[in-house]
Amino acid sequence: IWRNNEMKKIIISTIVITALSTFWITKSILNSNGDHHHNEHADHHGDHHDEIGDEHSSAISITPEILKEFGIQIGIATGGVVEEMIELPGEIQIDPDRLAHITPRFDGVVKEVFKQIGDRVKKNELLAIIESNESLTAYELRSSINGIVIDMHFTKGETAQRPDHFFAVADLSEVWVNLSVYQKYLHLIQIGQSAKILLGSHVPPISGKISYLSPTLDEHTRTATARVILKNPDLKFRPGQFISGQVIVGQTKCKIVVPKTAVESVNNQQVIFVKDYHGFEPVPIRIGKNNSESVEILSGLSNGQEYVKKGGFVLKAQLAKGSFSGEHNH
Repeated sequence: IWRNNEMKKIIISTIVITALSTFWITKSILNSNGDHHHNEHADHHGDHHDEIGDEHSSAISITPEILKEFGIQIGIATGGVVEEMIELPGEIQIDPDRLAHITPRFDGVVKEVFKQIGDRVKKNELLAIIESNESLTAYELRSSINGIVIDMHFTKGETAQRPDHFFAVADLSEVWVNLSVYQKYLHLIQIGQSAKILLGSHVPPISGKISYLSPTLDEHTRTATARVILKNPDLKFRPGQFISGQVIVGQTKCKIVVPKTAVESVNNQQVIFVKDYHGFEPVPIRIGKNNSESVEILSGLSNGQEYVKKGGFVLKAQLAKGSFSGEHNH
């Protein structure tokens, strides 16, 4: 009897252990399959998220305050005219009709000198007093025009003689800009054409018209002279100053025209930063006609699109850094 009871206990224990083992093994397999399915779903979702993120990874989102802080200007793409120009070297010169050399009438001793280089004078204003060697009487030397003393050779006590001693007085309220025209450009230059005079990066271009074109070439430089006359009330144009002149020789009407400041180079590609709901993105472009100020856009920018017309170099720098004061790339 005892042996039968022991056998029953052993059989029951074996059945229970087998059942529990089967339960736990089955549960483990089911959990494993569930985790694998969940991970696949998560991986797929992650890949999809990465694809979306990569699609606009170069977009930069910035606030209006940041735009203002960095001087970034936004424009709307429109059509316009691109002027075809040629650039010519030139020099500012005094109009000979506005330059007076005032010399003594008679040789004599300089008794008084009243004006120096840089002084403004009016017509008939006293410049010096000279005592004649012949008559021993003093006479006055006066300016014949309104202007500025730009040169002089007079010293009190010395003997003044023509033509070594003089006052040079120039009226600089109007000056000449003489542009040197190379032979290859002569057929493009005509009297009446518009020209822009460039004094330097710190001064806006000055517009004028060609009023004279020399009929002969300079024997040394083999260039002709095209003249532009400019008003000079504040005397910012100084005779002897070298400048550049851009002469407009043609105009082309284009579907899309942007300022040259809008074009940047990213990864050796010419781009424009275009605004959309993701932010500002560098869009590759193809350019057509251009000059020092404007560029024709053949592809990459559509009429009506918003784009960065100035300050794109700031956005270009941020592509690598990743943020503007906490604003992050998408």
